[in-house]
Amino acid sequence: MSGENIFDLFVIGGGVNGCGIARDAVGRGYSVALAEKGDFASGTSSAATKLIHGGLRYLEHYEFRLVREALMEREILWAMAPHVIWPMRFVLPMQKGGVRPSWMVRLGLFLYDNLGGRKLLPPTRTLDLRQDPAGKPLKPVFARAFEYSDGWVDDARFVVLNARDAADRGAMIMNRTRVVSARREAGIWLIETLDEKTGRPATHRARMLVNAAGPWVDKVLSGVFGRNDVRNVRLVQGSHIIVRRKFSDPRAYFFQNPDNRIIFAIPYERDFTLIGTTDRDYQGDPAKVRISEDEISYLCNAASEYFSEPVRPEDIVWTYAGVRPLFDDGASKAQEATRDYVLKIEQTEGEAPLLNIFGGKLTTYRRLAEHALEKIGAAIGEKGKPWTAGSHLPGGDFGAERYEAQVRALVSRYGFLDQGHAGRLVRNYGTKAAQLLGSATDASGLGRHFGGTLYECEVRWLVEREWAFSAEDILWRRTKQGLRLSKDEAVALDEFVTLLTGAGEKPEAMAQRA
Repeated sequence: MSGENIFDLFVIGGGVNGCGIARDAVGRGYSVALAEKGDFASGTSSAATKLIHGGLRYLEHYEFRLVREALMEREILWAMAPHVIWPMRFVLPMQKGGVRPSWMVRLGLFLYDNLGGRKLLPPTRTLDLRQDPAGKPLKPVFARAFEYSDGWVDDARFVVLNARDAADRGAMIMNRTRVVSARREAGIWLIETLDEKTGRPATHRARMLVNAAGPWVDKVLSGVFGRNDVRNVRLVQGSHIIVRRKFSDPRAYFFQNPDNRIIFAIPYERDFTLIGTTDRDYQGDPAKVRISEDEISYLCNAASEYFSEPVRPEDIVWTYAGVRPLFDDGASKAQEATRDYVLKIEQTEGEAPLLNIFGGKLTTYRRLAEHALEKIGAAIGEKGKPWTAGSHLPGGDFGAERYEAQVRALVSRYGFLDQGHAGRLVRNYGTKAAQLLGSATDASGLGRHFGGTLYECEVRWLVEREWAFSAEDILWRRTKQGLRLSKDEAVALDEFVTLLTGAGEKPEAMAQRA
């Protein structure tokens, strides 16, 4: 589809914003190509705290427009992808003389409940932690708490499902394809790409270019376009730790720290607890971001202020870190920089337009895409109308509150599956889980077992349908089974994926445990 074919739109970046824009655009009738230099969601979009949330703490910085938009999106996204998004209650413990007075928190939660969009999610309530099970893992000093609603998302799966849907609707979706250069010629963009898997170069032509490269958005402007002194985004590092399960309650915790930051402690993959995030400016290569010893100490100490049983560095089973590309608004502290997004179009009479995407977050990706399409329509002509609000991502075509029913149906159809395995498959693939399992009548029908609940039929599905190219893609982005497999099992998976794809990941790259 290179050569004489001219796309309406060429998108650089396969994170949530790039894939969301590609999906929305192709669904309106635009011809679309997207190139991602690595794997989908391999940057910021898989390194978040994995929340679909309004952003309670953003109210302190008067980001009312962003918070309202995010609050309205929670239930829209939940209905769109009820397999990879689900509601979660958050417990916010309070103590006398704490960081924020009780009246301030109550006012913030009142606004949170009423700014818009809440229909199915339950409202805020007050808890007596001396009586409520949520108080059990906490220190006795915390006697009272507020409990409120937000949502959880499997972020990397969410992104790849957007890419899959865009491809199913006709977009040309390319991962591990680097954009080498882009130049305007006779009112058209000429985009040179390099397929990192095969080493093959290609030339693509497009009427409009979208730079949605996340933390690399400025690097694209300087490297691909040859700009000088580009500084539109402020890179802020956020790191997380995963420890063995600290509590059995299905609710998450919202902890306030004396430095005015907040961290979450969230149930993760059934047997673990996710703790994060940090906020600190980052100057290096976003591809090389790693959690620091200081951040590990910070998260362990902050969580230990609340939990009766301390969180220690030796409890950590995995860590991950990412870089948020926040629009540079000149804020003095990293945690005060705006989480809102900014879209800037560059267009001169007779020249092909360029749209740059700065900032953004998982929760508002769909609205960001709609706003981007408004600018795209104004630049190259409108096609179609907004359509994604009532749509479903692949596998998400069941009611928002019907997850348990989906699991029961899968267990009924495949009696050899245990509840945990069936639950994970529905969480990952929704109504597509049965398609993945096919005609299997027992565990042997799933093919080779790689460890955890990962079998050959799922590995093949991920390689053939979800662009997985390495064991790392499968273990840490597509399934999170990296938490379950031993190093030897990961190596065996790598060898198998190498046979399927012709290339594999080095074992040390897969063993991402801390």
